[in-house]
Amino acid sequence: MVSDYAYRTMKHLLPGPYTFILPAAKLVPKTLWTKRKTVGIRVPNHAVTLSLVEEVGNPIISTSVTNRDGDILVNPEEIREVFNNQVDLMLSAGALKSIPSSIIDLSRDEPEVIREGAGDVSLL
Repeated sequence: MVSDYAYRTMKHLLPGPYTFILPAAKLVPKTLWTKRKTVGIRVPNHAVTLSLVEEVGNPIISTSVTNRDGDILVNPEEIREVFNNQVDLMLSAGALKSIPSSIIDLSRDEPEVIREGAGDVSLL
């Protein structure tokens, strides 16, 4: 269950450059749960992503793409070079900004900033 504070915060800041950690509901597949039984929610303010989710009618499970050194890849051509024959389909909308989202834990009574990124955390 999401608290009123968490709901209002997400409604105000999403879509945007934030990832929110929330308690995992029973509808979330257990394979996505952490040991703390939480899940991260991200709704980027990106037209292609929002259109894809609307068309599919369901959330998309994804992760950032990294190379062997752990560097985040944001350029589609770099991603193609690294994962050439390992990916069945890649939808490219061009290179992305390399600033990661701000991660905010709303799974407890008080919000906790896990990572400061592109989203303004002073609003919390």
